[in-house]
Amino acid sequence: MRRSEAWGGGEASGVGEAWAIGELTKLLGVTATAVRQRIERLLEMGLIDREKVVAGRGRPTFRYRLTVTGHRDAGANPADLADAMWREIVALEDENTRKKLLSAVAARLGKQFALQLGSDQAEGSFQERMRKLSEAMSARQMVTEVTTAGDLPVLDIGMCPFPTLTDASDDREMCRLEEQMISEALGQPVHLSSCRLDGDDCCQFSAVTLVSDAAVSTETETGTPVANET
Repeated sequence: MRRSEAWGGGEASGVGEAWAIGELTKLLGVTATAVRQRIERLLEMGLIDREKVVAGRGRPTFRYRLTVTGHRDAGANPADLADAMWREIVALEDENTRKKLLSAVAARLGKQFALQLGSDQAEGSFQERMRKLSEAMSARQMVTEVTTAGDLPVLDIGMCPFPTLTDASDDREMCRLEEQMISEALGQPVHLSSCRLDGDDCCQFSAVTLVSDAAVSTETETGTPVANET
C-alpha cells in the first residue's frame, strides 16, 4: 500500500487542502479513532502537518494537510516516466550523445549512493564501502550481498536493480550503467564479472585494480598503466 493511500487516496489529498478529523471521518467512512491513529502515524512519518485553529471561545480544533514530502509521495508513480525516458535514450541513433546521457545518469545515481555511505567513505576500506553500498541498495528493495573472490570483496546482485527497465534483448546498456553507477558510489572502478543475462545465478561486480608492484608493473606504448581485473 502506498503511503498516500493511508491518507485516504485522491479525494483527501488535494493540493493545499486542510482537513479536520470530522471531515476525514465522513469522507473515508471510518471511525474518528481510526482516523486519529492514522494521523499520528502520518505525522511521525512527516507526510502531514497539523494546524491549530482557534474559533471563538470554544475548544481549539486541528486541521491537517500534506507536507511537501506527502505531496511527493502522493503523486503519480514515476516508473512510467522513467521507462519512457530510458527507452528514448537507448533508442538515440547518435552513439556519442547516447553514451554521454547514460554516463551522466550513472554518475548522478552513483553520487546519490555515495552520499549515503557517509563523508568518511574515502578513508574506509573498499570492503567496508561495498558493505555499506550493499545495505543502501538493500534498503531500496535491491537484492544484494557482499561475497569474496580471493582476498577481494565482490558485490552480488540477485536481480537487476531496475528490473522494469531491463528486457530480454541483447542490449547491455543497463549493465554498463550499473557498472558505472557502482564504481561512482564506491570511488573505485568495478567491472561486471558475471551477469544474469548470460545465465549466471546473479550479477557480480568485482574490483578493477591498477598494477602497482614495481616488479610487475608495466606500461603500454602510450605510457598508460596496465589494469588488472580481479
